[in-house]
Amino acid sequence: MGVERACLAHAHAHAYARAHACAGRGPTVTASTYPIWGWGGPDQEPDAAALEALAPLAQAWLGFGLQAPERPARLRPLPAPRLAAPAPLAAITSAEPLDRARHGLGRAYADLIRGVRGRIDHPPDLVLRPRAEAEVAAVLDWAAQAQVAVVPFGGGTSVVGGVEPAVEDRFVGVAALDLGALAGVAEVDPVARAARVLAGTTGPALEAALGSHGLTFRFYPQSFERSTVGGWLATRAAGHFSTGPTHVDDLVEAVRLVTPAGVWASRRLPASGAGPSPDRLALGSEGTLGVITEAWLRVRPRPTSRSSSVWAFRSFHAGAEAVRAIVQAGLTPATCRLVDATEAALTGTLDSGEAALLLGFETAGGPPEVELAAAATIARDAGGRLVPEQAGVAAADAWRASFRRAPYLREQLVLLGVLVETFETAVTWDHLDGLVDRVTEATRAALAQVCGAGTVTCRLTHAYPDGAAPYFTVLAPARRGSELSQWAEVKAAAAEAVLAAGGTITHHHGVGREHRPWYERQRPGPFGLALTAAKAALDPTGVLNPGVLLPP
Repeated sequence: MGVERACLAHAHAHAYARAHACAGRGPTVTASTYPIWGWGGPDQEPDAAALEALAPLAQAWLGFGLQAPERPARLRPLPAPRLAAPAPLAAITSAEPLDRARHGLGRAYADLIRGVRGRIDHPPDLVLRPRAEAEVAAVLDWAAQAQVAVVPFGGGTSVVGGVEPAVEDRFVGVAALDLGALAGVAEVDPVARAARVLAGTTGPALEAALGSHGLTFRFYPQSFERSTVGGWLATRAAGHFSTGPTHVDDLVEAVRLVTPAGVWASRRLPASGAGPSPDRLALGSEGTLGVITEAWLRVRPRPTSRSSSVWAFRSFHAGAEAVRAIVQAGLTPATCRLVDATEAALTGTLDSGEAALLLGFETAGGPPEVELAAAATIARDAGGRLVPEQAGVAAADAWRASFRRAPYLREQLVLLGVLVETFETAVTWDHLDGLVDRVTEATRAALAQVCGAGTVTCRLTHAYPDGAAPYFTVLAPARRGSELSQWAEVKAAAAEAVLAAGGTITHHHGVGREHRPWYERQRPGPFGLALTAAKAALDPTGVLNPGVLLPP
């Protein structure tokens, strides 16, 4: 594969294959800190040979210079824990430095940079792993009495500072709450097609358990392999489905969470008009009102038939018109991803200079070809060009592979001195074109000023009858030692442009600490008062994830 034809995703795979074929596994970049900042297991840690093989391919494709592979630093010594758990909680408590460090970072670009440098700015004093709801309650009782901040960790995949224990000095210490031991599918109702799932259950474990019943939750965020059910609910996550029930909100039947004021358990119902929904307040609360311990989730039969096609459009905006027409016609493709020409080329999806629309339908019964044909007619009428079947299959495969490899490729690019980050929003159709243009222009201008160069790509990840969710990717040369300030400046410019264009500060990544300034400007003032009052009622000492959603 020549450099001139090697897309970034293929370059990643090619470099790894070549490095491993030539040098076996090769010397690892580090054996001590990858569990803190890395996405995969020990066998997926970037090695020096693969990085050196990837560098010239990535540099040629990105169009700017890369740096020599960075060797991650050893973990800097952590401050000693400021407190100890009481005897009844000792069995579920860890103060081990590597454990504390791992629970001091999420998975944003800034987290990755600090992890690679061995720098944990806000390690928790303790990590607690309750095995039952009663132990969660005991942790919150102790924390409220002792003034210990509690930060629910989920799978640790937050990219908005949602799990970093950066809290005020008024607390005597901070504990990371890891529900990994509170996991599993506790009950399945095949009649109503629902399952009671414990909050610490990861995506793969959930699908494995439901698969034995011929069922699926069919919820696949990019963090699927690491994130947890509790984290999905707490952040109102969105899955890989492009249309229909995209957010986890639509798939929740009932929620149970523990608060310092008592257990909050909603009644299991298909729907209810009884006042404001308790589930709606729990969903998206990001660990500030209580700790989600379990939920009844709506499940479905596993799909048996799939059909797909790929369409090329002269411009991103032309493709967006096709997407709008498809969803407004009442069609609900599982995949309806519109990728701009630059991202299509970088991922190996399409190298013709056109935007690519990936369409896919699936069913658990009848054939999906009827709906696909209807969507194809709409795409053609909107000016789309059907990519021939063999090339279309290759394009779809390339897109899926790049989606799965993205977290691993990002690690490698960061070690080669590339600023790699994403942000997303949602807006109504009448403002979509303007938002995409305005945000892209503002981000490019910030990259030129801050980094000297860079690329901004956009894709539509989710589509609704009244709007869509644009998702932006940033790739730029970073200055080692200045990455955090560089990204902060670029991020601020992008966020300002998003709000000015009528979008939301986040579609599915959550608010965390990073987005809170823009979230406070976006939400209605009276709702902010109501949320503050709810926080005071449920968490009167303010120990739950302080600084997230609301000011400390």
